[in-house]
Amino acid sequence: MAVAAALLAGCGSSSSGKSGSSGTGDLVVSGATSLKKAFTTYGQEFAGATVRFSFAGSDELAAQIQQGVKPDVFASANTRLPDMLHAKGLVGTPTVFASNRLVIAVPAQGAKVASVADLAKPGTTIAIGSASVPIGSYTRRVLSGLGAGESAAILKNVRSNEPDVGGVVGKVAQGAVDAGFVYVTDVDGAGGKVKAIALPATLQPSVAYGVAVVSGAKHPEQARRFVAGLLSGTGQAALKQAGFGPPPAGK
Repeated sequence: MAVAAALLAGCGSSSSGKSGSSGTGDLVVSGATSLKKAFTTYGQEFAGATVRFSFAGSDELAAQIQQGVKPDVFASANTRLPDMLHAKGLVGTPTVFASNRLVIAVPAQGAKVASVADLAKPGTTIAIGSASVPIGSYTRRVLSGLGAGESAAILKNVRSNEPDVGGVVGKVAQGAVDAGFVYVTDVDGAGGKVKAIALPATLQPSVAYGVAVVSGAKHPEQARRFVAGLLSGTGQAALKQAGFGPPPAGK
């Protein structure tokens, strides 16, 4: 429990919003790593509370909540984790608030990979997310849409399974690997160090982000307003600016 609490207090970055009058401390938001740019911008504009963020892999943040850590808001890069926590009574009813797209990230200069087919070539090195984190799950969904032989060849070239999408982007940006599966928003936020190769439409998974107010949150009213702002207002504008799309149809 102490370790989980330390993680919440120490991991990720902080962003101050407009000061509120509650006087009861910061609004704490646990968010998927891919949301860092959009949420930091939103937090600076959020009226009524000072916002403190903890960014990490969605599965890590969900595990912290299961261990007793209580942020005010949990935002995940999938809908499965918020739904799971809701079923256990640990968060309120989840809301789907954004979508994203998977791409292949390659170094901005001297890229050796130009297509999905190149990922299967002997000697190609790849970074992907671990199976438990949303980016890893989405990646494996993409690979399942390929033939068994091509999928196996790509997995054979994987050199690193990262705990969040930031780790994949970092490996590609540093030139430690030739390519990695990431969200298009992470390429946009990488400062020109990587570029994106689009996936064929037939391989593109439906990427939906879910958010919920944590049960027993210290600031439930502000938390609900934070969630509402992701659907309309400054939060939605920050998401759009960062490259996120609207919630997938039917979600």
